[in-house]
Amino acid sequence: MVIAAMPVGEYDRRITILTSERGKISAFARGARKPTGALLACSQQFAFGQFVLYEGRDSYNLESAEIRTYFGDIRNDMNAIYYGMYACEFALYMSRENVQPGQILNLLYVTMRALEKAQMPKKLIRRTFELRYLTEDGEMPEVYECLNCHRESLLDDDHVWFDAEKGGVVCDSCNLKDRGIRMSRSTLYTLQYIVSSPLEKLYSFNVNETVLNEVDRVVEEWVKVRVGHYMKTEDMLDMF
Repeated sequence: MVIAAMPVGEYDRRITILTSERGKISAFARGARKPTGALLACSQQFAFGQFVLYEGRDSYNLESAEIRTYFGDIRNDMNAIYYGMYACEFALYMSRENVQPGQILNLLYVTMRALEKAQMPKKLIRRTFELRYLTEDGEMPEVYECLNCHRESLLDDDHVWFDAEKGGVVCDSCNLKDRGIRMSRSTLYTLQYIVSSPLEKLYSFNVNETVLNEVDRVVEEWVKVRVGHYMKTEDMLDMF
């Protein structure tokens, strides 16, 4: 999937592709900005398919592509475009060159599909994407047992606490100083679902406003601690 594209010179475009074989790859699309250029459509952000590249002396070059989808419904919704751009920027920052990304490409694909279907609040799609991305990247918070006493029956409690600095969930009995973010058992169950569900079912749930707000706070704090980088496209998300 093309996760970034920028103009180069008068007619060319430099793109970054997230691949299943080699992580992210930067390549030049020669003549891609010409109105009749053969690479015009396939060098745009969100394009998903099979790309044929050849390795030049200093960089890869895009030769051709067979595009499976352009995610056209996202392009018809400005709100969805911004969230899609954010997901791409997140993947651009987090992914590495010449390192197989595991399930990250598939995650990005199902996230774009979720934005197209618009059956979930986009804020929930964003936080689900972030948490699952970090989980796939080896940065999953502990959401199954208390970090202190290691009790696993946390869903029996009315509420628990999320402490991003410690790395996950602390039960109410252990959190003597009320440190972290208080969240309900429904929110805890939602977090467990996000980190463990099959990707094809990842976006097949919804929550009420209270749980959404708690998930929003928890994942936002987790991203701050584990990523520590402000994405430029976040400025656009704040408009909605």
